[in-house]
Amino acid sequence: MPNIKSAKKRVSVTAHKAEHNRMAKSRVRTTIKKVDALTADGEAQAAGAAYTEAQKLIDQAVKKGLLQKNTAARRKSRLARGLNKLG
Repeated sequence: MPNIKSAKKRVSVTAHKAEHNRMAKSRVRTTIKKVDALTADGEAQAAGAAYTEAQKLIDQAVKKGLLQKNTAARRKSRLARGLNKLG
C-alpha cells in the first residue's frame, strides 16, 4: 500500500484507466460477435451496418493503443471475408 500522496493517486488513476480499457475492449469484442452472428444468420444488410460500426471501434482501439495495428487489420479482414461470402 503506498504511503506517498502521489503514489496513492497513481494507484487510483491506473485502476480507473484499466477499467476504461477493459470496457472498450469488451465493446469491440461484442460488436465483432454481433457481426459474426448476423453473418451466420445470412442477414447481409444488418451485417454490413454492424461491420461498419465494428470497423470504427477497432480503429479507435488502435488509436488508443488497446489493439496492435496488425491485430486490428486481421480482425477487420476476417469480418470482411465473412461478409463477402454472403454476396
